[in-house]
Amino acid sequence: MPPPIIENPEPAKSDDKLWIVLCHLSIFFGLAILLPLIIYLVKKDASAAVAFHAKEALNFHISVFLYVLGCAFLTFICIGFPLLIGLGLAVFILSIVAAVRGADGQAYRYPLTLRFIR
Repeated sequence: MPPPIIENPEPAKSDDKLWIVLCHLSIFFGLAILLPLIIYLVKKDASAAVAFHAKEALNFHISVFLYVLGCAFLTFICIGFPLLIGLGLAVFILSIVAAVRGADGQAYRYPLTLRFIR
């Protein structure tokens, strides 16, 4: 069952859509945790939609980091390698889906994400 889709707190403006997409695709730039954190700290008072997506992307990237650490530990018993491949594929797909839905004005919540920042 896909995660529920909720509406943004406010409609995103055109320049906000760029920030939303950058938050979700930051993992492809090698700035997975840093870029959403910076965007959240800068834009949290200016746009509720950008703040929502930045928090969601930040929580997802922190969760992925913890999952990678767990998979790295499991590589010693040879089950970690397939899990890392599956995790990488899931991160690739979910990041693109979240960026597209965010650009369309929908608030997307990643599945299996630990909510550290509320």
